[in-house]
Amino acid sequence: MYRVWTFLADYSLLLIFGAVTALVWVNADYDSYHHFVEFRIWDHAPIGHLHDGHRTLTLHYLVNDVLMALFFAIAAKEVWEAVILKEGSLRGKKAATPLFATAGGMFGPIAVYLGLASIMGSETYNAVANGWAIPTATDIAFSYLVGRIVFGAGHPAVRFLLLLAIADDAAGLIILAIFYPSGELAPEWLLLSFGASLAVFILFNWLPRYMDRGRPERPHSTRVRMALGGLPYVIGGCISWYGFMQSGLHPALGLLPIIPAIPHADRAFGIFSEAERSLGDLLNVLEHALKHPVEIVLFLFGLCNAGVQFQSIGPATWLVLAGLFVGKPVGILLFGWIAARPLNLGIPKGMRIVDLVTIGFVAAIGFTVSLFVASVAFDAGPVQDAAKMGALFSFGAAVISVVVGRMTRVEKIAY
Repeated sequence: MYRVWTFLADYSLLLIFGAVTALVWVNADYDSYHHFVEFRIWDHAPIGHLHDGHRTLTLHYLVNDVLMALFFAIAAKEVWEAVILKEGSLRGKKAATPLFATAGGMFGPIAVYLGLASIMGSETYNAVANGWAIPTATDIAFSYLVGRIVFGAGHPAVRFLLLLAIADDAAGLIILAIFYPSGELAPEWLLLSFGASLAVFILFNWLPRYMDRGRPERPHSTRVRMALGGLPYVIGGCISWYGFMQSGLHPALGLLPIIPAIPHADRAFGIFSEAERSLGDLLNVLEHALKHPVEIVLFLFGLCNAGVQFQSIGPATWLVLAGLFVGKPVGILLFGWIAARPLNLGIPKGMRIVDLVTIGFVAAIGFTVSLFVASVAFDAGPVQDAAKMGALFSFGAAVISVVVGRMTRVEKIAY
């Protein structure tokens, strides 16, 4: 239990604290909470919400659109390593069944959400349809924590779940970029983002390595690293973020193009592995430097986005929960079974097909990303609040996972 608590404290405690504080605050004093969240930091700012023809930087915008870019950058780093490294977890046959299960864990919730919304009538459907992506999300940290509690740290289902969650994050980033732009699209601005990424890659990554070819001591790469560290990539990231903001894509994704440009190790130990701290490549160094700032960002994210009054429960709440609690497990079980049996791709040794049901419920914890998608899918108001309540209630999947695990006789493996 000590390890579980340490893991929770390292990755999620401040986020939970921020969300609980928001819930208590908004239900005790609605006006003061919203005055705080929408506090104007800078009027006529170069970044921020458009207001009366000019941009206004509010606390909510600063957290959701600027600071959350750091959170999505860390998620993108894990996805990038899983895809690009020779032994990456999302490469080869070993990733095939988890990837199929991920697809089921996205199509299932969408089908349930939109199907039930259509049954509720056209008026309800039109009001909530844009939130179809909310129940597709899986919160990596909380799902991994619950997975370890249900299966034990050494069970192959935990690794399967982690692969599924990382792939889910990758798909979620694509969905956010394509289906939830923050304004009128101006794709030409993306040339600035990708140009900045390409420039720093060539000048500070590829060129020094090219000049060092045949020289194991790598003098040029070392000199660049010692003299500049991560500064070129920080500047490139700022430029990339600005390009995303001007392009109309959600600026929280603005650091994604810069991640592939940063020098990275030829191996990775996994998102929650202590061994990751021993890697000295710049990508891992920057990730570790961001760990504590991102914890504070997640606290602010919970504080600024989880402030929902309890009477806000509505159709969107039940649709999000139905998508997560029904669509996720059914989709993961169905697609995982198809991959493992008819397609003969198999499942990890020591894992049973029935374990996919429990994995489906664990993956139904949407929380962080579901809250984020709800905040961009709907304008502020009753529908957004109801959808956010569904994201918050997704914590209930943790209890269901424990019950389903016992019903299906999961054998916990500690190591």
